[in-house]
Amino acid sequence: MVSLIRHLHPQLKGKIRRGLDAVVEDAAVGKALREELAGVRSYRIGRFRIVCREASGGVVEMVAIGPRRTIYQETLRLIKRK
Repeated sequence: MVSLIRHLHPQLKGKIRRGLDAVVEDAAVGKALREELAGVRSYRIGRFRIVCREASGGVVEMVAIGPRRTIYQETLRLIKRK
């Protein structure tokens, strides 16, 4: 995840950092996903998405960050692997 962000334009990196702050502040921001990804939320930042879920004790778990075209398949793969 870090290597993806490292090579992005500085302006986009800033937007992603602000998005991460928003998600940490309120885990209910973004869109609740359905079907195989139920229990996971997606926060939109232009073409990119932050996919997270609220773990026990109010901790926010970042599942994935990436471009919209591939992030949901990647998230499903990561969830099934765990």
